[in-house]
Amino acid sequence: MTYTLKVPAIKNDHRKGPLDAPVILVEYGDYECPHSARAYQMIQKLLKEFDGDICYVYRHFPITDIHPHAALAAMAAEAANEQSRFWDMHDLLYKNIYNLSAESITVLAEALELNIQKFLVDLEREDLIDRVRKDIDSGEESGVTGTPTFFLNGIIFEEDATYPALKESILELKKEYQDYAS
Repeated sequence: MTYTLKVPAIKNDHRKGPLDAPVILVEYGDYECPHSARAYQMIQKLLKEFDGDICYVYRHFPITDIHPHAALAAMAAEAANEQSRFWDMHDLLYKNIYNLSAESITVLAEALELNIQKFLVDLEREDLIDRVRKDIDSGEESGVTGTPTFFLNGIIFEEDATYPALKESILELKKEYQDYAS
C-alpha cells in the first residue's frame, strides 16, 4: 500500500524553500531519534544541492515511548519559533540528541540568546502543544509509524532514505516538473 500525505504542505509549516518548488519534501522527525539525526545531516546536504528547487517541511513526530525527551524537544523548537528561532533550535536539538533533558534544553535556549522567561512560558502553551499534536495526527493519518518518514510531492518515500536514493528521486521529480512546465 502506498501512503499519501493527508495534510499537504502549507505556509504555516516549518519549511525552507518556496511552496511552489518543483519538489516538496516533508519529513516527520523525532529530535531524540538517532535515525532522524542521521537524516538531518543528509537533509542539510540536499538543501544545499537543490537550493531553490526543493521545499523542505519539518513536522514533529515524537515517539515518546522510546524517546522520553522527544516531546519536550518538539516543544522547545516551537517555543524557539515564538522568538523566530525555530531552525536554530532545530539544528541544536539534532546536534545534541543524547542530551535533551529540561535543563539541557534551557542551556540550548540560552546559547541562542532567547528570552528565557518567555521560552519557559511558551514550553507550556496549549496552542503550541496543539501544534505538535496536529503534526503527530497528520503523520498518523498519512501512515507514519516511525522516524524519519519522508514524503516526496505527497507520496511516502518507501525506499531506504539514503542520500543517493533521495537525490535520485528528487532529480526524477525535478525532471518531471521541467518536462511538464515546458
